[in-house]
Amino acid sequence: MKFKPISSRGLKTYSIKDRKSKVSVDDFARVPSADGSFSEFLAGLPDILAAKDLKAVASSIAAVHKKKGTVALGMGAHVIKVGLAPLIIDLMERGVITSIAMNGACVVHDFESAFAGCTSEDVDAELGSGAFGMAEETGKFLNRAIKKGGPEKGLGRAVGEMINSSRFPYKDTSIIAAGARLDIPVTVHVALGTDILHIHPQMSGAATGAASMMDFRIFSSVVSTLAEGIFVNIGSAVIIPEVFLKALTLVRNLGHDVKNFSTVNMDFIQSYRPLTNVVRRPTMGGSGKGFRLTGHHEIMVPLLYWAILEELKK
Repeated sequence: MKFKPISSRGLKTYSIKDRKSKVSVDDFARVPSADGSFSEFLAGLPDILAAKDLKAVASSIAAVHKKKGTVALGMGAHVIKVGLAPLIIDLMERGVITSIAMNGACVVHDFESAFAGCTSEDVDAELGSGAFGMAEETGKFLNRAIKKGGPEKGLGRAVGEMINSSRFPYKDTSIIAAGARLDIPVTVHVALGTDILHIHPQMSGAATGAASMMDFRIFSSVVSTLAEGIFVNIGSAVIIPEVFLKALTLVRNLGHDVKNFSTVNMDFIQSYRPLTNVVRRPTMGGSGKGFRLTGHHEIMVPLLYWAILEELKK
């Protein structure tokens, strides 16, 4: 045979007790008591990989809040569609979340939830007949509010004030309205043609563009305060990661020393842009630390929410 089976005789070994290991039994999960609390559940999670990161993110958010730093949230519309607005609003009311940046689809689902108590139409059922996106009130109310106050106040504030001044029966579920009520910036970053309100006759490209541009400037002002803070992106795979990166380079170019902050990307799939433009690039060169938390929003966001509340008790 050209190749003879190699012998392991003479192999150099060492004691496992002398080896550096990445996992210790001290980090293993703990079995809770029969009537265990959430704090016991959280403490019982293994201090390994994603569970360790979840606890680290919650601790970082609470620490930034206690120091009155910037806790900036970026989000896609799925966060609203899976019913998480009450948790986001509660963290706003507690003063934990200090700003929110969202894509244009968030406005649609936020408004519809506030106006009608329901959202997320069946696109498969409606697209064939051309009925998809044709809800009259969504196009009328949103475009009217954007044209009225968006270019001067920003799109998020204009829509938030419209909802707050309305008699919508479910307006307490609106993140955008909560932002206006609490004077917390909720900025909306629109890609023209991507949202159903853009196909309605009341749509003004000029007003929408000016309103979203104002929001970009407001968001950039938020990013300028991000040193020692944290930016959390939940469920936006393209728009918010791109907007965040541009805002960051803008404020650094203008002389703001935005370093030593944390970033987090939460999604059920980790995509290129969030990993690159949120987790990796902004924190390069010792500028901070990036985290990734993978899982369904309707599970992961409540977990993070409760973990933050536990950290705030300390």
